[in-house]
Amino acid sequence: MHDFVIRGGTILDGTGAPGAAGDVAIDGARIAQVGGKAGAARRVIDADGLLVTPGWVDVHTHYDGQATWDPILAPSSWHGVTTILFGNCGVGFAPVRPQHRGDLIDLMEAVEDIPGIALAEGLNWEWESFPEYLDALERLPRNIDVAAQVPHHPLRVYVMGDRGVNREAANQADIAAMRQLVEDALRAGAFGFTTSRTYSHKTTTGELVPGHKAEEAELLGIGRALGAVGRGAFGMNSDFEREAAEFAWITELSKATGRPVWFLLTDRPTDPARWRRLMAGVHQARAAGANVTAQVAGRPVGVILGHATSMNPFTFRPAYRALDKLPAAERWARLRDPAVRARILAEAPSERELARQGQFIRFVATAWDRMFEMGDPPDYEPPAERSVAAIAARTGRTPDEVAYDYLTEGADRFLFFPVVGYVHGDHEQIRELLLDPGTLLGLGDGGAHCGQIVDASLPSYMLSHWGRDRSRGPGLPLEQIVKMQTSETADFFGFHDRGRLAPGFRADVNLIDFAALRLHQPEIVHDLPAGGRRLVQRADGYRATLVAGTPVFENGEHTGALPGRLVRSGR
Repeated sequence: MHDFVIRGGTILDGTGAPGAAGDVAIDGARIAQVGGKAGAARRVIDADGLLVTPGWVDVHTHYDGQATWDPILAPSSWHGVTTILFGNCGVGFAPVRPQHRGDLIDLMEAVEDIPGIALAEGLNWEWESFPEYLDALERLPRNIDVAAQVPHHPLRVYVMGDRGVNREAANQADIAAMRQLVEDALRAGAFGFTTSRTYSHKTTTGELVPGHKAEEAELLGIGRALGAVGRGAFGMNSDFEREAAEFAWITELSKATGRPVWFLLTDRPTDPARWRRLMAGVHQARAAGANVTAQVAGRPVGVILGHATSMNPFTFRPAYRALDKLPAAERWARLRDPAVRARILAEAPSERELARQGQFIRFVATAWDRMFEMGDPPDYEPPAERSVAAIAARTGRTPDEVAYDYLTEGADRFLFFPVVGYVHGDHEQIRELLLDPGTLLGLGDGGAHCGQIVDASLPSYMLSHWGRDRSRGPGLPLEQIVKMQTSETADFFGFHDRGRLAPGFRADVNLIDFAALRLHQPEIVHDLPAGGRRLVQRADGYRATLVAGTPVFENGEHTGALPGRLVRSGR
C-alpha cells in the first residue's frame, strides 16, 4: 500500500525525456515508482489531463530575511517552487556582528529593494556566524525547502569592519580569515559563495557595496575554500569592465578548485553585442578546462512602474516627490488634480537624484520607447507599437501625458520597462541563451525588488510562454523547459536528491493543468512585517504541489502543511 499514487498524468520527469502517460507512486518522502500502473494507495490523485513534473528548484532568490520569519515563502511557493536557494549577489545577513546589523539591512534595502522597516521588524538576529544562521533557518517550520550561500559583503564587513565598508584592500590576514569562515560555512551546509562587482549595486546613500572593488587576490583566496572543502559554487554579478581579465581569474579559480563558477549574464541597451562576447568567454573558459557558466533569465528583467511601486517615470521630479509622504487616499486625489498634473509634467527629472541611482535607472525616467502598458494577463514580449512613445505618436500627445494618465487611472495600472533582455525588442536573444549549453536558468529574484520587480513567477512563465503561448517566434519543448528548472539547476548546485521524478528521489512534485496555466497581473500587497509593501503575482493552473510527499498546495490554496526544511550541502 503506497502512501500516494498520482494516477494517469503525463509525466515529465525532469531529465529532458519526452512526456509519457503513467503513474507516480510515493512512499513517505520518497518516490517509489514512476511510470506504468502503480498499486493501491492510501490516497489517489487523479492526474488525467495534467502534467506531472518535479518541483521547481529555484537557485536565484533573496529570501535571506523572509525565510527567518515566513513559513510560506510566497510568491515562489505559489508557482510550484519546492526548493529555493538564497545568499545571491553577495548580500545577506550572516556572518554579522551586532554593530553592523543596520548596515546589512541598509545594504539589502538598497541592492534588492526589500523594505528596511520590514527587515528591522522581522529579523530576530539569533545568530552571528553563518553556521548559526543556518541553525536559525533550520528551527522554523516551512512549506518548502530552503538553502543558502555565503554572501561576500557581510563576510567582508565581519572580518574587516569599517575597512570593509569603505572598500579598502584586504590584507593577507583578512583574506585568510574570510577563507576560513567560508570553509566553516560550507562544512555547515552552505551551497557556495557569491559576490557583486556591478555599479548597479549601491547603498541607500549612493555608495558602492563593500566588495565592489575587491581585488582578484581576495576573491581567489576566498574561492579556494570551495576547493578545500570539495563542494559549493562560486557566483558573481559583474559589469565585466575588463572582460578578458575577469574571465582570466574566474577560469583560474575554477581550474584550481575544480568547482563551478557562475555569473549573471545580462545585456545592455548601450552595448547590444555584450552578451555574445560574454558567452564566447564562457566557451573559451570551458575549452580551457574550467567549469564556467552564465546564469540567465527566461524573460526580460523588467521594472514595473506605477504610482504605488518604488518608481515610475515621474519619481525623480521634485513636484512628484513632494507627494510621497501623503496618506494614500489624499495622494491619489492630488495626482488626479489637473493643476498638480500640469506642474509635474512641466518638470524635468532631477539630475542629482538620477546620479544616486544604479546605472540603468536613468532610462526609467526618459526612455519612453521602452515602456509598455502591462495589461492582464501581462505581456512580457510587447511589440514596439505598444510602447508609450508609439501611443503618444498615434494620439498626438506627449509621452509624459500618456504615461501619467494611464498610471493615474488606478492602482492596478502598471507600465512594464524591460531593463535587460530586450535590446532587440523580442525574445530571440533570450531563446538563444536558454538553448546554449553554457547557461543555467535563474534570475527569478524571489523575495527581492519588492516594489519594482516580481519575477518569482518565472517557473510558471517558462511553461506558459515558452511552452504554449509565444506568438512572435518559436517556443521550446516542454520537456526541455522542465529540465531547465529541475535537474539542471539541482545538479549544478549539488541538490543530489531532487530535480527528477525517479525512484528514491525526494517526492517534490507538481500537478499542472497546462491548458489553464495563466499568470495574473502583478499586484501590490502590504503583508511584510511593519506593513511593508511588496509586489506579488499569482497563477492559475497548479492543481497540487507536494513537498517530501506532502501536499502543500491544492488548487492554489495552502493546505497548512509545513514539511519543508533547511537543506545542507553534503548532507
